[in-house]
Amino acid sequence: MVALHRLYDIAEPQSGYFTTAQADSVGVSRRLLTHYTKTGALQRMRYGLYRIARFPSMPHEDIQQAILWVGEPAAASHLTALVVYGVSDAMPARVHITVDRPFTGSQHGVVVHTSSLRPDETIRREGITVTSPLRTIADVAASDQQLASQALGEALERGIIRRSQIDLEADRYPDVMRLVESLEAT
Repeated sequence: MVALHRLYDIAEPQSGYFTTAQADSVGVSRRLLTHYTKTGALQRMRYGLYRIARFPSMPHEDIQQAILWVGEPAAASHLTALVVYGVSDAMPARVHITVDRPFTGSQHGVVVHTSSLRPDETIRREGITVTSPLRTIADVAASDQQLASQALGEALERGIIRRSQIDLEADRYPDVMRLVESLEAT
């Protein structure tokens, strides 16, 4: 039972999920994982990924699974981050994850972006590591200015982003600054 408590401590901030590597880091063997799966205490989601069986369902579990599959440090980004923030009508067919190291894996339904991620460009929201609001808008603006503009308007209206933040980060996120200026012109 002590092993289950250690697994719960890992899984709790990750929507009830954990990886085999995380279990190993707290001394829980693959054999013990198999035992707990057979007894119903754990669910094996796919190779290397488990879930505490009685953990309540959480929003965005598919996103959490994708982040754990990519491995740390990784964050939900682009259209997926807009969904986590609730600032867009976007309904992405795939989960977008950004990681700041080389990554070559592929999984159906997951798009992995490789880009530097500064520590202040990620936050936790609803238990998910996600790119910061400004970074998210900048990432989306690179491919869809109209969607980024809509999301920025909603984020400003709901207080997720403040105009003063944009002013402070204007050099870092010039695309976002241009979007603000076009919103103010209308």
